[in-house]
Amino acid sequence: MKLTRFAKLAWAVVAVNLLVIVWGAYVRASFSGDGCGDHWPLCNGEVLPATGVYKTFVEFTHRLTSGAALLLVVWLVVRAFRLFPKGHRVRRGATCTLGFILIEALIGAALVKYGLVVRNDSVARAVVMSGHLVNTFLLLAAATLTAWWASGGAGVRLRGQGNVGLLFGAGLAGAMLLAVSGAVTALGDTLFPVGTHGEGLRQSFSQTAHFLERLRALHPAIAVVVGCYAVMVSSYTGNFLRPGRWVKKFGGIQTSLFVAQIAVGIVNVVLHAPVWLQLVHLFLADLFWIALVLTASAALADESTGSEAVGQHALQPAVEV
Repeated sequence: MKLTRFAKLAWAVVAVNLLVIVWGAYVRASFSGDGCGDHWPLCNGEVLPATGVYKTFVEFTHRLTSGAALLLVVWLVVRAFRLFPKGHRVRRGATCTLGFILIEALIGAALVKYGLVVRNDSVARAVVMSGHLVNTFLLLAAATLTAWWASGGAGVRLRGQGNVGLLFGAGLAGAMLLAVSGAVTALGDTLFPVGTHGEGLRQSFSQTAHFLERLRALHPAIAVVVGCYAVMVSSYTGNFLRPGRWVKKFGGIQTSLFVAQIAVGIVNVVLHAPVWLQLVHLFLADLFWIALVLTASAALADESTGSEAVGQHALQPAVEV
């Protein structure tokens, strides 16, 4: 796959946002969400705060990297509008990426301003975090599709695709549900750590336990069901319904990531969810989502707008970057 400079920029946007997402999870897991107090966008009322306090360093670093990601997306949009014609899918993808990253910033500001950080165990925090996660996945999807289309990938067509669209639609919705359950579980693991497996089981099924503790048992079950479904849909589509090169390739990557996720999830339970392993688990979940989005895009490709031979038939504006 021969990438133009614009395509490389688009994939860099995906990579940078992945790092920002993982660092954001560390902010939550390290109880650093109030490192800048309740100030936003300032940190403790300052543009450049003293970072002698560790949680201030963690939170401020997250804000800096988030700001850098936003500027990178703005530059992506500017370049997309310069290089691609009106109505082009790359323009639309870049614009959606900008919209979702702005919403991401607003949700982050709300978490800080309303004190939904550190040891807050309210329903409101769980709901806002769930919305945050859904928007994060939409951001990754938009950025990934922009990069894929900029690399010569065909656009998506839903009409005339039979049941393929429905199959992948259910898989994408299920993956979002899985991600939300994972976010709630991670919050429960952070706020209510357990010392033994027996203690964790008692918390999960106790009527007097906090709702975050009781919800913790749902995530593994959802992971197995949704993960198996997504892998089977991708495999069946790649082998029978849409036996294209990229459907098979992305589907294979997706299967490998699912197996790795299951293994990491088991170790995570055995070790009682240490922070570093939570971050690995989240990173793999993001990669699985990206692979699923790419598989769906390749399976629902409109061949009149691109070619599976990515890089060989890319549109001329992209070649001129």
